[in-house]
Amino acid sequence: MGEVCRLALRTGQLPDNGGDRPQLVVTVSLDELVNGVRAGTLETGAPLTPGAIRRLACDAGVLPAVLGGDSQILDVGRQRRLFNGPLRRALVLRDGGCAFPGCDRPSQWCDGHHVRHWADGGATALGNAVLLCGYHHRLVHRGDWVVPIAPDSRPEFLPPSWLDPLRAPPRNLYHRRC
Repeated sequence: MGEVCRLALRTGQLPDNGGDRPQLVVTVSLDELVNGVRAGTLETGAPLTPGAIRRLACDAGVLPAVLGGDSQILDVGRQRRLFNGPLRRALVLRDGGCAFPGCDRPSQWCDGHHVRHWADGGATALGNAVLLCGYHHRLVHRGDWVVPIAPDSRPEFLPPSWLDPLRAPPRNLYHRRC
């Protein structure tokens, strides 16, 4: 269902006041997010693991808020780190769809993923980005696969050693043949 909603939001055919990406408010300290120490909390009070928060934050607007004692809002920053506009178009042109080897998901079904995560200082730039469908985005976030950007500026995927002891980096050739 989430994939269908994301696809509908990306069509550009929605009303002006309804086409923004959904907003999800998660409360977590920067230290906890970066170091993966504890879970964050949704507005409803439901907990989210640091891994789930990082995955959601990959292609979402993040609005940093500085809270003082008693959760008083001291400062609210601006949204940043989105793969949208010209950068999104460049990703679509380069990757064609989900860049994971063998995946045929089109770009409309994909999120931008920071190769070096934004919380670790990764830039929101083409050289640090790859398009991934929801399934492969979750797979990469679990940590077994490594996604370097090769010298020719295309993403490669290093499989876990239990899958390929030589860790040969396959590429997705599906979108290149279309």
